[in-house]
Amino acid sequence: MRIQDFHFFLFAFVLAVGSALGQESAGSWAVTAQSRYQVSPNVTYLVENNYEDKVDIYQRRNAAGPQPTVLYIHGGGWTGGTKEGAFMAVMPWLEMGWTVVNVEYRLARISPAPAAVEDCLCALKWVVSHASQYHIDPSRIVTSGDSAGGHLALMTGVTPAEAGLDRECASSEGNAPLPKVAAIVNWYGITDVVDLLDGPNRKTYAVTWLGSMPNREEIGRRVSPLTYVRPGLPPILSIQGDADPTVPYAHSLRLREALNKAGVANELVTIPGGKHGNFTAEERTRIYAAVHAFLEKHGLPAEVK
Repeated sequence: MRIQDFHFFLFAFVLAVGSALGQESAGSWAVTAQSRYQVSPNVTYLVENNYEDKVDIYQRRNAAGPQPTVLYIHGGGWTGGTKEGAFMAVMPWLEMGWTVVNVEYRLARISPAPAAVEDCLCALKWVVSHASQYHIDPSRIVTSGDSAGGHLALMTGVTPAEAGLDRECASSEGNAPLPKVAAIVNWYGITDVVDLLDGPNRKTYAVTWLGSMPNREEIGRRVSPLTYVRPGLPPILSIQGDADPTVPYAHSLRLREALNKAGVANELVTIPGGKHGNFTAEERTRIYAAVHAFLEKHGLPAEVK
């Protein structure tokens, strides 16, 4: 993401905020925003298959000390999407004052499963190893994402070291322990990949991600958040519409049931009649009220001044 691209996106952000607050001049908001935020675009955190995985890092210029940080992971069924396309989804975190690390990963056309999971785990390890450079608080890292990004946010937060999915990380981070995140905010993410490979819930995007591997069900279980539910996980907030045609709503229900049995703090925000995102303004107001309450409940700042 080029600096000028960031300014375009940020202008859209401040225009929206400025309109909401009744500001007369969107231009004055753009000027203020450029003095308030800084970006480190397209920072390479991993090279695999001759492909450079990159992140964009957004920070407040007046931030003092280590900051609470969200790793945001874009959706797209592991087959499409970009970190730049997820900018609208990270704007609320910027508005809350959080540092944002906007993550890209290898899509199916570059590397099939479990590459996307491996990349996101490596992104987490990279962020922690570079925490002092970017004023990040390693004890206050939240993962979040939508759809396939929700799945990857879950996997980044629940995968144990013994799963061996972080072995592809760069040598500087490869031997470091797998960090523990403070919380997970999952927007309608897949929790059982095997469920999407065949039968009534079969989804083309899942089949594409797993390809024609003879052991695809084994790999599917290995990259499914439900496989790793156990006591001691970070608190998890899930958000989903109960009429989602892309990711079965049952995935959120099954995750909630498994987390409850394991004694893991969790909440599910259900949007009655809600589809795969595209929630109304009123629904989003309700969702972000729940996100704020969830963060505060678990000792994380909903707003950073």
